[in-house]
Amino acid sequence: MLRSLYTAATGMEAQELKMDVVSNNLANAGTTGFKRVRAEFEDLLSETIRAPQTPEPEGGAAPAPLQVGLGVRTGSTTRDFRQGDLVATGNQLDVAIEGAGFFRVVRPDGELAYTRAGNFRIDAAGRLVTARGELVEPGIDFPPDVVEITIQQDGTIWARSASSTEAEEVGTLELSTFVNPAGLLALGGNLFAETAASGRAIHVRPGEQGAGTLNQGHLEGANVKAVEEMIDMITTQRAYELNSKVIQTADEMLQRLANLR
Repeated sequence: MLRSLYTAATGMEAQELKMDVVSNNLANAGTTGFKRVRAEFEDLLSETIRAPQTPEPEGGAAPAPLQVGLGVRTGSTTRDFRQGDLVATGNQLDVAIEGAGFFRVVRPDGELAYTRAGNFRIDAAGRLVTARGELVEPGIDFPPDVVEITIQQDGTIWARSASSTEAEEVGTLELSTFVNPAGLLALGGNLFAETAASGRAIHVRPGEQGAGTLNQGHLEGANVKAVEEMIDMITTQRAYELNSKVIQTADEMLQRLANLR
């Protein structure tokens, strides 16, 4: 009986974490470049009461083991890097990645980070930066009186200043790809960090070596589907209620046992 209490408790704890994941997905449904996360579970080690092929007193051996599961635990949270919908903004500094890859930026501490959010800005020094002020790598500098910016699909950037009638090339946006992007560590602020699980970043030009291409004037929306998350929320709630019902029932059975005369 005590096994059922513990097992149901692990089930409730797992569903609580899944609800946390679902709520975070829904909260970021409007976040540029956000990738939904799903919780993955695995069963706990079962208690073996009798091993297979254990000799029976009457002779012979049991063909199957006698085991009782001890519940569930969260194995991992996996990020879904499928393409989000492209949203047209008309802003010449907004860039969406169509396909695989990440923009590379430099954090304030000097460490590299990676992002799918292409809502860029030009800072006071004329440098291309993210909406949070991280420098885009490789660095791209614009003339102080720039009036027109063109970002081609292969990452080449052309800029025309107010004092000129012709645009000039000012730099190239690069993308970084990973063997296992699911192994990246989320840092917040739409940023990810390289880890041993993700593998080393491969820096390429857009459209090369499997990397996606760039689409100026667009942003990639979150790949969160509200209907799917609502279904997950309902199933999570029902699973939580069932596990709590198991605890209630097991408690009632123990009370009945304790009241036996």
